[in-house]
Amino acid sequence: MPDNQIKPFGRFLMLWAGDFYANTASGLSAFALAIFMFEMTGKVTSVALTALSAFLPAMLLNPLAGVLADRFDRRLMMILGDGCSALGLLYILLCMMTGRVGEWQIYLGVGISSGFTALLEPSYKATITDLLTKEQFAKASGLVQAAGSAKFLLSPLIAGFLLTITDIRTVLIIDISTIAVTLPITMFIKKQIVSNRIASVKTESDKQSFFRELAEGWRTISANKGLLWMIVLISTVTFYVGFLQTLFTPMMIAISDIKTLGMVESVSAAGMLIGSLILGVCTVTRKYVNQLVTALVSAGLFIALLGVTSNVFVIAVCAFLFFTSLPFANTSADVLIRATIPGEKQGRAWGLIGALSQFGYAAAYAVSGVLADHVFNPLLRENGALSSTIGRITGVGEGRGIALMLIVSGALLVVSAFIMGKIPSIRVLEEALSI
Repeated sequence: MPDNQIKPFGRFLMLWAGDFYANTASGLSAFALAIFMFEMTGKVTSVALTALSAFLPAMLLNPLAGVLADRFDRRLMMILGDGCSALGLLYILLCMMTGRVGEWQIYLGVGISSGFTALLEPSYKATITDLLTKEQFAKASGLVQAAGSAKFLLSPLIAGFLLTITDIRTVLIIDISTIAVTLPITMFIKKQIVSNRIASVKTESDKQSFFRELAEGWRTISANKGLLWMIVLISTVTFYVGFLQTLFTPMMIAISDIKTLGMVESVSAAGMLIGSLILGVCTVTRKYVNQLVTALVSAGLFIALLGVTSNVFVIAVCAFLFFTSLPFANTSADVLIRATIPGEKQGRAWGLIGALSQFGYAAAYAVSGVLADHVFNPLLRENGALSSTIGRITGVGEGRGIALMLIVSGALLVVSAFIMGKIPSIRVLEEALSI
């Protein structure tokens, strides 16, 4: 690798290391809060609303954060987002220490943290584009997903152990303390990079209003039909994955304990790490659309298989294979989108793409709890309407309605992948990689 490419990739690796550490810590809080809410209320809806509170503010603010990422120093935006996101967790911790914690305090604190986190992601993704060449995008995407997998791979195992010897307050303190590591790393990177792009873009930004830049980001996306269809596909995928994220914990608690849940999540998420590391080492340079379809079909099949059994070992294997397929789908979509957008518009475009493509998560978090508590679980309880029919496949009892939801979700994901793979404008996106 030429010397002029080694240094930028080294800076990327420093940012990646901080992201890996932060993801591990945030995963501890996410796992612990899901357990805390389910044990406090006994309702899947509470778990889903906690996930919605963690997701919705960031999704809604992503477009604005994307414009800010193009107008100002992207590393400064990362510093502000990372540092201030700890305030929401600090609020929850204080409520717990004073004995005044309830559902709404959790929702509010998680929402505050999510709102500030919105400043981070568009700037982080756009900074990767600033630092690297097109040839390095796939490798960087694989490593970024490896960092993201830490919250599924390491965090549940660590959190499951911590919750057996201490309580959720210790977990929150660990998460809050990550800023002592991530902020210095980002500040160091900021000092090392003289961003000529900032100066040039600032002149353009001064001539346009904030919302005109936001509109320009939308025009950049909407002008490409393949890009629009890709966003629809990703949003569909996130809807079904959101179901799995919300429902897996309540389903497993019904057939196991917290420590087993942590072990199963960690072991199964090793698949995401393995898939991400394969992509980080072996660069894929073509046939991204075929890889995307194949990965999504596999992911859908494994989601469906999760609901067929209550055997913990089989569930862990299916979840492992599901997570293995995700990095290949994510990387394919990431590369196809990244190569289509001009570098100076990456921030505002990624902000909008983040909001639109991840709308599926918000929808899943909003409806999954209600569907589980009031529709699917009652159908598969003893003497439920489906206990003597579908119950022969899924089993009958607490949490088996959730299993049926996963079967349906997986089947629909497979169908969606096949349909999207036939759309010509999506396949045209690969042509931008050869330019």
